[in-house]
Amino acid sequence: MKKFSGMVLGMLFTLTVNAQIGKLSDTVNYLAPIKKQLETKFPKNRTINLVFHGHSVPSGYWTGSKVHTLESYPHLLLGKLKTIYPYAVINVILTSIGGEWAEKGQTRFTNDVLSHKPDVVIIDYALNDLGIGLERSKIAWSKMIEEALSKNIKVILVTPSPDQREDITDSNNKLALHATQIRELAVKYQVGLADPFAQFQKIAKEKGSIKELMSHVNHPNENGHNLIAEELFRWFK
Repeated sequence: MKKFSGMVLGMLFTLTVNAQIGKLSDTVNYLAPIKKQLETKFPKNRTINLVFHGHSVPSGYWTGSKVHTLESYPHLLLGKLKTIYPYAVINVILTSIGGEWAEKGQTRFTNDVLSHKPDVVIIDYALNDLGIGLERSKIAWSKMIEEALSKNIKVILVTPSPDQREDITDSNNKLALHATQIRELAVKYQVGLADPFAQFQKIAKEKGSIKELMSHVNHPNENGHNLIAEELFRWFK
């Protein structure tokens, strides 16, 4: 009976999230021009620049002061992309800074992000935006999205990875509220959405814990980073 109840809970949770993000850009067409470029062979191809802008999580996770860069989701995503685009030249560029929140990221967006001439900008700040709240976070995210779109650059927004001090099974916890706001921004601007928070939340509801996905109180391990990479990868398939 307990197993059956967990299955029902998981199904209801998935349906709720799907209803919430039902008006998003679709994963088939949003990056279609970029996927076409990724399929093009030399000498007609060109380099595709993916810029990951955010706080410390995109830069990797740490254990014993060692930073696991190549096991971070940008590099895991690159590995996945090369399995389906073997002829592509792809630059994974990180402009992420540990401890930073969206307002600071927005002030350097022009110089640090757009200077790389990105084809896609991936924005991941929600975890640290807990400190500035929803309103200030929304303004900063909106400015970054609008600036990228004004340059015809594709954008994918990333919902937060967990903080184990937050009860992510509670739909009203702070991280969940930021995740909801990010989904709403993705709908408003018709940009891409990678929603790892929904997946972490589902696992927490089904298993009662997300410790197997975490290296630190608020940083995912390689398994957690792979979950985020998979959410991004579906936009490129």
